[in-house]
Amino acid sequence: MTAVVTLIGDVVSSRTAPDRRELHALVQETLAAVNAATRPLHPLRITVGDEFQGAWEQRGQALHAALLLRLTLLPRVETRYGLGRGEVTALEQDGTVQDGPGWWSAREAITAAKGAEADVRSDGLVVRTRWQEEGPTGLAVDAAVRHRDLLVAGLDERSLRLLRGLLLGRTQRALAEDEGISPTAVSRRVHRDGLEQLVAIDADLAGLP
Repeated sequence: MTAVVTLIGDVVSSRTAPDRRELHALVQETLAAVNAATRPLHPLRITVGDEFQGAWEQRGQALHAALLLRLTLLPRVETRYGLGRGEVTALEQDGTVQDGPGWWSAREAITAAKGAEADVRSDGLVVRTRWQEEGPTGLAVDAAVRHRDLLVAGLDERSLRLLRGLLLGRTQRALAEDEGISPTAVSRRVHRDGLEQLVAIDADLAGLP
């Protein structure tokens, strides 16, 4: 058995999607892009229906992948995530079927995310990502991803695009040109919506082993 960081994600309210084939294609395309950007040990893949899974060697890689996935799919598609760290074992020689505490932790985390959503009022901010790992590190990481989600939940479409661009290393000036607005307007949004804090949180979390 090998200790890895596991991710289980799913699409929120996928049954109400007007075109499920289009949704499936969009999720597949996004998973492929994030696989290329984060190089997981076990690439992200759709497992059944609207659920997908992947695994990374380090906590920071998985946390960054979860944020990239969510931001790339928003605002068209909302997703939720459960992440955990623990040992996994392959049940098939090719590694496509796995089991173990790592996956159980991720499942527990996404179940917690779903359960918490039911308690939020219709006008409230929703946490879509949870982390499950025994010990103080696990508690700290879970608190950080919940804070990150609350900041993301308050962003409009333009700020989501700007945040995605900043995480990909683009400059504010380049993003302003894309949006057809002034660099000053971009700078105001970056500060008003806490985008610089989100970038900093991602950078800090990405460094976790």
